[in-house]
Amino acid sequence: MLKLHGFSVSNYYNVVKAALLEKGLAFEEVLVYPSSDERYLSNSPMGKVPCLETEEGSFSESQVMLDYLEEAYPEPALIPGSPFQRAKTREINRVLELYLELQARRVYPEAFFGGQVSEQTKQEVREALKKGAAALRRLTGFQPWILGQDFTSSDLVAGIHLPLVRDAGRKVLDMDIFEQLPGVKEYLGRVRERPSMQRVMDDYKAGLEAFMKKRKGA
Repeated sequence: MLKLHGFSVSNYYNVVKAALLEKGLAFEEVLVYPSSDERYLSNSPMGKVPCLETEEGSFSESQVMLDYLEEAYPEPALIPGSPFQRAKTREINRVLELYLELQARRVYPEAFFGGQVSEQTKQEVREALKKGAAALRRLTGFQPWILGQDFTSSDLVAGIHLPLVRDAGRKVLDMDIFEQLPGVKEYLGRVRERPSMQRVMDDYKAGLEAFMKKRKGA
């Protein structure tokens, strides 16, 4: 059986979990936090979560996991059939991750965890998110899904990352990237109606509550 290592507050973990649920695959969740322990590094060389354990071995990086699931379990498909459309799916995933989520992550300490971020960092992130949102707007019209008529892994990536990016921007950057993305609110409503996303979000809320209780008690 497939084993997904990580924890339910990790958005990258949740992307892979949603894909597993969309494909109807049996899998076990193994609670793990980022670690430099040698035993975990043998599964995830950078000590990151998530990692996916298969009968042949383990590997990390969420996009690699999405590609693996598509190759090993092609139905139902989460990447379109033509080489061009498959490339567009991966392009959108990279824009969402590199130019939106990873940029916003620089201010997560202040947005979500009570830390502080410098004004210089905030300004850098504002500019980066404006560019990232503009790039995403050029790639999609959310009609009805991010690539048009086919629901793909890009919809899972967007459905999980974009609300976090928006919330971080609202809380510490005085900006809302959704204002740059016409139709995104209605689109995300459609994504969140899927049973896979409902399960992921329910587990996320429960995990976040447990995490915050643990943090307060530390």
